[in-house]
Amino acid sequence: MKKFLMIPALLLASSAYAAPKISAQSIIVNPTQPDLSVQVRVNKDSTGNAAPNYAVGENITISTSVNRDAYVYLFNVDSTGEVTQILPNRLQGGGNFVKANTTAVFPAAGSGFTFTVDGQSGLNKVLALASLTQLNLDQISSFKNAQDQFATVKAKGQDGLAQALSIVVSPVQQNSWVSDTAFFNVVAAAPVRTGNLFVGTNVTGSTVILNGRTLGVANTTYTGIAPGNYPVRVKAPGFADYTTTVRILENGTTNLNVDFAVRATAPAPVRPAPVSNANNYSVVIRSSVAGARVFVDGVEAGAVQNGGITLNVGRGSHEIVMIAPGYRTFLNTYNITQNGQITINPTR
Repeated sequence: MKKFLMIPALLLASSAYAAPKISAQSIIVNPTQPDLSVQVRVNKDSTGNAAPNYAVGENITISTSVNRDAYVYLFNVDSTGEVTQILPNRLQGGGNFVKANTTAVFPAAGSGFTFTVDGQSGLNKVLALASLTQLNLDQISSFKNAQDQFATVKAKGQDGLAQALSIVVSPVQQNSWVSDTAFFNVVAAAPVRTGNLFVGTNVTGSTVILNGRTLGVANTTYTGIAPGNYPVRVKAPGFADYTTTVRILENGTTNLNVDFAVRATAPAPVRPAPVSNANNYSVVIRSSVAGARVFVDGVEAGAVQNGGITLNVGRGSHEIVMIAPGYRTFLNTYNITQNGQITINPTR
C-alpha cells in the first residue's frame, strides 16, 4: 500500500482561551490540564516510551483510548516531514468516534485493509488528537475526489502540522481537547550482502569451478557470491587443473590470476574503499541512561554505552532524539560547527 498507510498519529482540539503550545516531542500540546485524556500506541510498544522498529513492507496497527467519549484524529509525520492523515478516512465507515474507557484499534480486525510501513527509513511521530466535539479539518486536509479513501494533508512537516492544528483547535473550549504522541522507527529490509570473484588466465577456453559448481569461462567477474571461503578449480585445455581456496568479501572483489605457463598467483582480496568523513565533526553524546537509543535527523545512530556515544555529523543543524523505556523522549536541534560534547539526561 502507499505510504499513507505507514503509521498514524492522533490529534485533539484546542482551547479558545490559551494558545496551544507547539512541542518538538508532542507536536501540539494543550497549555492546561483538561480532564479529558488520550493515549496512542503502536502494536510493538504498549508503553508509549519506546520507538520500535518496523521494516518497510511490514504491517502496523495503532491503538487509542480515551477516558471520555471523544472524536479521535490520527496523523503521522515521517522522517522526511511528510504528513499522513489516518483518521478520519473513508474506510471502516470513516469512524473516528471512540467510546469512553475503550481501546480502538486501527485498522480494526476484519476491516479488510491494513496499514503497511513504507517510505524512507527514520523516526516517525504518531500524533493523536482527541476532542469532545467534532473538528473542522478543511484547513488541514481534503479528499481530492470521490474515489480517495484517505485525505490529502496540506500541511508539510511537523511545524506546519502544529501551526495548522493550533488554528483548528483555537475555537474549541480549552478543557475539551488533548493530544498524545507515539514514536516508531522505519528500517529498510536487510539487504542481501554479497561479494565478487574475478578469475583471469592466459589460456583461452579456461573454465572456473567454485565450490563444485561451474561458474563459466575465465577472465570474467562473477557477482552475487555470499561472503566466505570457497575451494576454486580452474581448468584449461592441455594443462593440469589449478586448485586453491579464495575468500569472498562482502562488497568487495577477490582477484585470482592463474598463469598456466608459470604459477598461479595467490588470491588477492580487494576491500571496498572506506567512506571519507573528512567533512564531518565528532560529537560525543554523554548520558547517564545506559542503552538509550539515539536518532540523528530521524535515523538511528546507536545506543548509549559506557556513558556515551560518539556521532560523526556534518556541519549544520541536526535534530537529535533520545528514547529510553521509562523516560520522557528527548528531542532538540543543535547547530554543529566543530567537534564537541553534548550532555543529555532525559527525565522520567
